[in-house]
Amino acid sequence: AGSGAGEDMRTEISTAAAFVTRLLRAAGGVGEEQLRCFRECLQEAMHEHYKHHWFPLVPSKGSGYRCIRINHKMDPLIGKAAGTIGLSHERLFQLLPSELTLWVDPFEVSYRIGEDGSICVLYESPQPGGKVAKQLESRTSCKEEWRIGRSSPSKSYNMMTVSS
Repeated sequence: AGSGAGEDMRTEISTAAAFVTRLLRAAGGVGEEQLRCFRECLQEAMHEHYKHHWFPLVPSKGSGYRCIRINHKMDPLIGKAAGTIGLSHERLFQLLPSELTLWVDPFEVSYRIGEDGSICVLYESPQPGGKVAKQLESRTSCKEEWRIGRSSPSKSYNMMTVSS
């Protein structure tokens, strides 16, 4: 059971949590059972953190609050989930990219590795009400490059601005 707003963010949250889990799995050294537990804990933490900061009618509202960030500092949500499986922040920094930004917004989950890397979309669904979701032409090439493990060519999208 949950509130209406909470239900709507499950896909976005599970997409984001699965992505971080995939990065950990790719780095190696973390067991499948630990990964499963990490993913569940991360989803739980995100759900708790976002529940009053999810605005499907204004998807960009609260975007900065929901942004997951590793930048010489471990994101507290990732840190918390990792703690439940006994991974220290030091270990996380070895396993995960040192610069990772993950935006978890209604209808769209995207990420960037590196401060000037391309922004890649992990999940996108059309917004209700007939607004056309923006198309990113390099979406597939970006994912391919992630799979191959090369850094993608620098393309700057200003698709998200967080106003302070």
